[in-house]
Amino acid sequence: MDPGSFADIHSHLVPGVDDGARGLKDTLASVERMTRLGIRKILTTPHLNGSVTRNEEGIEARLSEVDEAFDRAATAVAADFPEIDFKRGHEVMLDIPDVDFSDPRVRLAGTSFVLIEWSRLHVPPGTTRVLERIMSAGYRPIIAHPERYIGIDRKLGVIARWREVGAYLQINHGSLSGRYGAAAKGIAARLLRRGWADYLASDFHAQSQARIYFKEVWEQLEALCAGESLTNLCLTNPSRVFKDEIPLPVPPLPPDTGLWARVRGMMSSELP
Repeated sequence: MDPGSFADIHSHLVPGVDDGARGLKDTLASVERMTRLGIRKILTTPHLNGSVTRNEEGIEARLSEVDEAFDRAATAVAADFPEIDFKRGHEVMLDIPDVDFSDPRVRLAGTSFVLIEWSRLHVPPGTTRVLERIMSAGYRPIIAHPERYIGIDRKLGVIARWREVGAYLQINHGSLSGRYGAAAKGIAARLLRRGWADYLASDFHAQSQARIYFKEVWEQLEALCAGESLTNLCLTNPSRVFKDEIPLPVPPLPPDTGLWARVRGMMSSELP
């Protein structure tokens, strides 16, 4: 690992606005933990229901609430960790098919990128058409943790179509370490093996007892001589989001040989 050079584009560190950081103390403790892992760019992404964007009063109330909390957090982070580039976006739940992304506060650091997920970790019908609608409006969708969707192992063709229309994929570090179960771990490995993942991110919710699996995943996959893939997934591509630049291609990891048997073994550690 090259300490001090990594970026993370998915976390829940804005205090008191969702199921992440409860207060400023949680925010600062989480940032401190990330700095120890060498992360210097943090794009934190509180939850936002897409349907709220179609309610003028509702979206302004929600964004103003996040504005106030993020401003307090950003001020404190700048004071305690001046080396950190701390930005904000949202993880937008597509509970309706026609979310309005026009307010830059909804997008990642005000760029053209939008971090999205579907409701209840289920893939509804018509997702490809929704993605095409988002892109036709000039936005670049990053699908959060596709490996975690229920039944997605039976629908890997859906992920292929997401990529074909131009969407990007963000895998959680914890998925590769078994945090979300064997199915999510296996799908994440398949996506990496095919070169379909564009970003790795923490999706960290600022709980004091929770692990951030960044170091474990880096060391485990580095053992497979996947240095270029890891650099793009953890450093280059997430850093490019901050600059509104599309990700670089990520080389596929080795095929399903004895090396992947090693990965499966290395990634089977028990959770704390």
